[in-house]
Amino acid sequence: MSASDLSYIGEIRRSHEKPIKCPLKPKFRYQLVTKNHGFDHRCKLQVAYDESLSNRKSGISRHFRSLKFAFSLGLHYLCFVLGPTLKEDHSKTENIIENMDINEEIKANAASSYSAENIQVLEGLEAVRKRPAMYIGDISAKGLHHLVYEVVDNSIDEALAGYCSHIEVYINEDNSITVQDNGRGIPVDWHEKEQRSALGGVMTVLHAGGKFDKGSYKVSGGLHGVGVSCVNALSTHMMTQVFRDGKIYQQEYSCGKPLYAVKTVGDADRTGTRQQFWPDRTIFTAHEYSYDILANRMRELAFLNAGITITLTDLRDKDEEGNVRTETFHSEEGLKEFVRYVDSSREHLFNDIIYLNTEKQGVPIEVAIMYNTSYSENIHSYVNNINTIEGGTHLAGFRTALTRTLKKYAEDTKALEKAKVEIAGEDFREGLTAVISIKVAEPQFEGQTKTKLGNSEVAGAVQQAVGETLANYLEEHPKEAKMIVDKVVLAAQARIAARKARESVQRKNPMSGGGLPGKLADCSDKDPMNCELFIVEGDSAGGSAKQGRSRLTQAILPIRGKIFNVERVMWHKAFEHEEVNNIIQALGVRFGLNPENSKEANYEKLRYYKTIIMTDADVDGSHIDTLLMTLFYRYMPELIENGHLFIATPPLYLCSKGKNKRYCYDDADKDRFIAEFGNGSEAGITIQRYKGLGEMNPEQLWETTMNPETRLLKQVTIENAAAADYVFSMLMGEDVGPRREFIEKNATYANIDA
Repeated sequence: MSASDLSYIGEIRRSHEKPIKCPLKPKFRYQLVTKNHGFDHRCKLQVAYDESLSNRKSGISRHFRSLKFAFSLGLHYLCFVLGPTLKEDHSKTENIIENMDINEEIKANAASSYSAENIQVLEGLEAVRKRPAMYIGDISAKGLHHLVYEVVDNSIDEALAGYCSHIEVYINEDNSITVQDNGRGIPVDWHEKEQRSALGGVMTVLHAGGKFDKGSYKVSGGLHGVGVSCVNALSTHMMTQVFRDGKIYQQEYSCGKPLYAVKTVGDADRTGTRQQFWPDRTIFTAHEYSYDILANRMRELAFLNAGITITLTDLRDKDEEGNVRTETFHSEEGLKEFVRYVDSSREHLFNDIIYLNTEKQGVPIEVAIMYNTSYSENIHSYVNNINTIEGGTHLAGFRTALTRTLKKYAEDTKALEKAKVEIAGEDFREGLTAVISIKVAEPQFEGQTKTKLGNSEVAGAVQQAVGETLANYLEEHPKEAKMIVDKVVLAAQARIAARKARESVQRKNPMSGGGLPGKLADCSDKDPMNCELFIVEGDSAGGSAKQGRSRLTQAILPIRGKIFNVERVMWHKAFEHEEVNNIIQALGVRFGLNPENSKEANYEKLRYYKTIIMTDADVDGSHIDTLLMTLFYRYMPELIENGHLFIATPPLYLCSKGKNKRYCYDDADKDRFIAEFGNGSEAGITIQRYKGLGEMNPEQLWETTMNPETRLLKQVTIENAAAADYVFSMLMGEDVGPRREFIEKNATYANIDA
């Protein structure tokens, strides 16, 4: 099969059971899936796979090991699902399928049936329901909450246009969402081209909306015209009410299709739009809305749009007196308050905020900057209220202006002559907290999820604005300017020390096995996509994990006690810490390869697709989890952003009665077992409480916590970068006050097993 034959690319996934104890390598079950006329046709192939023969067998193993697998099938496709054999079978010991004859036959059959009837034309919102991730990013909890953001963004656009001042968001008792604003209301008059009400077009047609008309909205986050229609398509039910012209207009939809024409249902003494939607549970993998996630976004929007009031109410959460959980977000100073909030748990280098709010080259630019005594860079960038987590041209312009202006000031004042150290761009950003918000009439985003800005003209505008403001501030505040320069010199010295520390421990070739931590029990598979690293608390649990694991794909790294709190130490101190170095070495992550930012992690030699933190289910275990997550968030954030970091969930109890046995992961699980087998009574039920992983034998640890088929893993994600930055600095920073306040506020939710 040549590269020219490839037309469809499908992912290969592989999962492994515990190795079979036989002379051969573990056997695999290959499930061959063909797609034809919308129906799956499956056949199973079972072969023994001997890795020692892989290089001599027609390259098949290389195809199996590939991240991608391809076949020339037009609209048809094949996908191999690789998994373990369910039982040991020594009678079938064929090594490798010698050729692809069976696949070629399938290819031929598929090609012969490829005709006009295979061509599908998706109408209306069908494309959104077929491929939701293309429009909202994914179908997990992140995508579920993105639906709310899309609707709220429309109200924010009304506010940016000067017609909306109050937005109300409700999480209803049935887990539906209601968003109401006091804007102008979606137009309901007749649309000549669509031959229907404008409201129906906005709600049911992709790329329909007022954002294409420059006269309606000067700037907007939703320029594609797909936001609210996508929400409609991905909801089993949606109801829109428009308050306009003294009337209440209403239309309801099911999976994006209108149930009736727009009708008048009453009189109105206000203007605005009210949207209520019920997300389709068959599409999304998560179904419960998180108040905290939505609150972080609403707070962010209030900071980014000074003067706007946003109210979030959770009708599901009521106290003993029947009061619902509600919070109002409002900011008068905008980004000034935002940067104070993000930096509230850090020690400030000085109390001034370097602030600008101007317009350059037709681009409104707002920036707020603070310096603190920490050792990390925290820059949060936004375009039309959208968090551009991947940065873009506006961030590049900011960094260039910051480096050039500070460097010129330091050189002009001869502040660097005594330091005798080479200053790099990253040194100017250590201890920096900044929020950048720009408004662009026609932003060029990468994809519908809008995570990176591509407008080339923005870089120059931001660079000019920031450069002028910063230069003026440094001239007018010589005392603060000297403190910044002194901080920069200290950062440069620490960077050089960190480089020396890295070079002393960092192996040249992580894949070779040389220089690996001595306690690391590595796996035999060398394909990172198949491998996972367990970071285990203590040698005792590490020993059980080593005995119980799948040696083919699971590596074990025991750590002794609690690692450094990297939030409080300089970079070179962290690299001098044995346990931190062991983790970095084991992963194969390298630092110092980017000449512009030595702190940027390089993942080209990443040895494991999954990193799993496995600690005891107690307070100390949770503390170690937090310390490790802080390390990954500050030093290797892309591992989290790309979905590589997980936390294992060991059981709290082993409940048994007679032949019935069940591992229970919380008290609710235990209570359900008691109710099912004891009729609500613990009499006759044996309950074993696990205090730590070391209490489990290897078989139990494998069965409950390590077996891919049965384990529970919590994926570590970053829903909101600014909120995450605040939480990590608050929990792990030097300032005790905010941490005490957080503990007092949330103490009622903690379950401590004494």
